[in-house]
Amino acid sequence: MVAKAGWTTHDIPNCSNVTVGVLTTATASLSARSAFLPNWPKRLAFLGLALYVLYALSTLQFTWERFVRGQDQGAKFLNRLWPPNFAADKLVLMNEGLLESVQIAVLATTIGIILSIPIGVIAARNLVPPWLSWLGRVIIALSRSFHPMIVAILFVKAVGFGALAGILALIVSSIGFVAKLIAEAIEEMSMKQVEAVRATGASWLNVLVMGVVPQVLARFVGFSAYQLDSNLRNSTMVGIVGGGGIGATLFTAYQRFDYDFVMTILLAIIAIIMVSEFFSGWLRKVFQ
Repeated sequence: MVAKAGWTTHDIPNCSNVTVGVLTTATASLSARSAFLPNWPKRLAFLGLALYVLYALSTLQFTWERFVRGQDQGAKFLNRLWPPNFAADKLVLMNEGLLESVQIAVLATTIGIILSIPIGVIAARNLVPPWLSWLGRVIIALSRSFHPMIVAILFVKAVGFGALAGILALIVSSIGFVAKLIAEAIEEMSMKQVEAVRATGASWLNVLVMGVVPQVLARFVGFSAYQLDSNLRNSTMVGIVGGGGIGATLFTAYQRFDYDFVMTILLAIIAIIMVSEFFSGWLRKVFQ
């Protein structure tokens, strides 16, 4: 390097050598550490879960011999189910039960959704005061605490056997599911649109209609369609405990060892659920 007048000449190290030295030091420091540090709390948690699964299997008498023996019994039972019984008198009895199950599911879903909307709104913590939000969440928690069959048993005891007990049980189940998802959807939405509507001096109801509904409507339709599917399935279960519908017919046929008619009912239930699935998909596409 040429020194100018009044300047002292110094040797300037090569930049490439400095870069290589820095990279070598960084590589050495990284090699001294493990690429993936062991997460011992997570490993201990998985180990504890595995040990508990083994303990639960031992206490519940889950053995391989019993499983193999159950396969033989299951094969005999399937042979008794086939072929299905499509006799005219059986089909009339099945159609009555299916129609009642569909009516139970539709009524329970409709009423449950109507009741779920205000409960879900007051459970949203970004729209209402904390004390009101806790009230809504308590109602949701109580509705979700028990399986629909348990609730159906309670209503059968209260109002007697029949479709009314099944409808009431599925209404409670619908409130617990739909209201919770509505509250979560409202809490996850963007508050900018809500604040913009509030800035116009709109009332709380107008804020709800203009600022909240457009953001959660598509998800609400999806929740409602799924709940209809769920209630169609559950309507067959509540009938087993006296809640009306095809479940009562199914349970009666099973008690009479009328297994070919049981197969006919099961095929009809599968067909109803498939139709409901196509309807739900079409409904989601309309509102998306």
